[in-house]
Amino acid sequence: MTDTSNFGATSGDDSRRTSVTKRGGGDPASRGRTTIADGVVEKIAGLAARDVDGVHAMGSGLSRTFGAVRDRVPGGGGAKSNATRGVKAEVGEVQTALDLEIVVVYGVSIADVAGDVRENVINAVERMTGLEVVEVNIAVSDVKLPDDEEEEPEQRLQ
Repeated sequence: MTDTSNFGATSGDDSRRTSVTKRGGGDPASRGRTTIADGVVEKIAGLAARDVDGVHAMGSGLSRTFGAVRDRVPGGGGAKSNATRGVKAEVGEVQTALDLEIVVVYGVSIADVAGDVRENVINAVERMTGLEVVEVNIAVSDVKLPDDEEEEPEQRLQ
């Protein structure tokens, strides 16, 4: 598509025309595809869920134990495994569904915490990815009691 415009013609001199060629067409946002990996949505959801008061940890006891061991091994996954632990996402072209497994703090309303987690996760994922979150399923796998020890393995060396 070529747009010919008269730039700066003086005193009736129409012989000075400049040709400007416009490339592409339409909105730049519509020129191509953006795909978002499941892991990206899982990280966003995991971090959003952890931000909610009353959530002690993500994942089942077994996955947290293995994760704590894996975090201590060089190259074992570290921050990536922490961010996605307890989160599973299925990402489509325009929608996503999430399954979360959480541990709540003793004494809090599980229904309130689950509602807050759901709201925070939906807001974060939709805002950051533009995907529609069609469901957030939450499984409460444990309750953190005040006298429970942290589930990290002992260090042999100090």
